[in-house]
Amino acid sequence: MAAGSDNELERLRAARMAEMQSQIEAQAAAQVESQLEAEAANRERAQIDMMMKQVLTPDARSRLANLSLVDESTAMKVKTHLADLSESKRIAIPVTDEQLKNILRGLKNQRNTSIRRM
Repeated sequence: MAAGSDNELERLRAARMAEMQSQIEAQAAAQVESQLEAEAANRERAQIDMMMKQVLTPDARSRLANLSLVDESTAMKVKTHLADLSESKRIAIPVTDEQLKNILRGLKNQRNTSIRRM
């Protein structure tokens, strides 16, 4: 009887070890995928920042840098918008500080506000 229970115990241990090994492999794969996504996002950000050096005047770059300190998501929207406009040649280069102010005002006016009555 002891030999049968030892075999059963060994079978359970082997099954648990295999399960743990597959979990570890899945976690490692997820971690690698996450790192690849982060690297891709960093490369995209670096590419957009490099494009901003060509598209914006120093004053406009300074204003956009200040905006990114306050509201990173809005700054990223502006950067991608400017990059798209620049690639499609629909904007005069370099973009001055005044032109950037007008773009930012346009974004501010696009915000949707809704009032709910209670």
